[in-house]
Amino acid sequence: MTRFADTDITRTPTAELRRSRLAVAVLFVLSGAVMGGWAGRIPSVRGQLGVSDGEWGLIVLGGPIGVLLSLLVLARVITRTGSRLPSIVGAAGMLVLTPVAALSTSPAALIGCLVVLGLAQGLLFGPMNALAVEVERGYGRSILSSFHFWYSGGQFLGGLLGVLAGVLQLSPALQLAGSSLLLAALYLATLRFLPDTQRTVADAPELHEPLATLPDPEPPARGWTPQIVLLAAIGFLSSINEGGSVQWSAMYTVSLGGGIAMGSVSLVCYSLAIATIRLIGDRIIEAVGRRRFLQLSATISAVGMGIGLLIGTIPAALVGFACVGIGSGCIVPVIMTLAGNQPEVPSAKAVALISLGEWPAFLLGPPVIGGLAELFGLRGGLSVIVLGALLILLLVTFVRERDAAPSR
Repeated sequence: MTRFADTDITRTPTAELRRSRLAVAVLFVLSGAVMGGWAGRIPSVRGQLGVSDGEWGLIVLGGPIGVLLSLLVLARVITRTGSRLPSIVGAAGMLVLTPVAALSTSPAALIGCLVVLGLAQGLLFGPMNALAVEVERGYGRSILSSFHFWYSGGQFLGGLLGVLAGVLQLSPALQLAGSSLLLAALYLATLRFLPDTQRTVADAPELHEPLATLPDPEPPARGWTPQIVLLAAIGFLSSINEGGSVQWSAMYTVSLGGGIAMGSVSLVCYSLAIATIRLIGDRIIEAVGRRRFLQLSATISAVGMGIGLLIGTIPAALVGFACVGIGSGCIVPVIMTLAGNQPEVPSAKAVALISLGEWPAFLLGPPVIGGLAELFGLRGGLSVIVLGALLILLLVTFVRERDAAPSR
């Protein structure tokens, strides 16, 4: 496909392209709703097993391990398979496996389910972002943040269904099975519109057509170029900040003297901020450019959270976490676009590598903050978020923006 920099006109999306955008958006809604629904019923599932905090911490490692396995495989094969096939398998797997995991009555069974669920999650998350980059190219302007908004919306929907199920005293398995059926209907209705990413001739299965009749191939797959490494590092730091905010915002607010309800308010402030910036982020990116947008985002996170921690009051904490939401919400979509338009690496492989580079953040981020909190208090532990934002600001100076949107 033509890269943004290769065209000087704004494209009018065709009906087919709009349907492709809808189908990819459904994948983001599906993944967010499944993960949000599962997260909301974790206390109930844990109660079924009767395990301690430490035991539960070991059990849930099954998910990240499964994600890592799938990302390692995808990084090697996605230029041959394209992104459509793994995303289809991953979405179906998440819909089926989440209710099954909720039925687990032993730690061993749940660990097994979480590993396989992690495999499905890894098969979906990277490829659906690659498909979003492909649709964005067709539009010739920034739209990737809107897909991540739909993920946030799905997450909110999943959590809301969990609240409703709790009020109605439905079991986690029944609730998750019901939501999976609803999501499956939406998924199947749009599946035929799902696009695919291009495959490289060098990595494709044996072709029986003369080379002269084939379209121009993508550049040979190189893998970890300096720019991909740089973008993966930015994604890693941003994901640490996102994970740290989700895991520790409520506890920090409570530690300042707020009640349980006020702790939930801090998470709501963060969630609303991240959803809002994802809703309007594409328009801001179009106005200021991707690299400057990354710089502004990192600055908002660093300054907002830094001042919030220095003041050390509940209102300052609420504002600080809202600033992290605004500052972090569109960083990953932007680096996915930048990676997917690198000239040296096919888009699907580049996005898979970014996902692989992000992965350690979800495993290491919350424990690192917790360990520092043991030594320096939770305020000191959360300074990791400020440091991460400052490092992003530094790294962004080396980012090459190759894919400016067409002039209007």
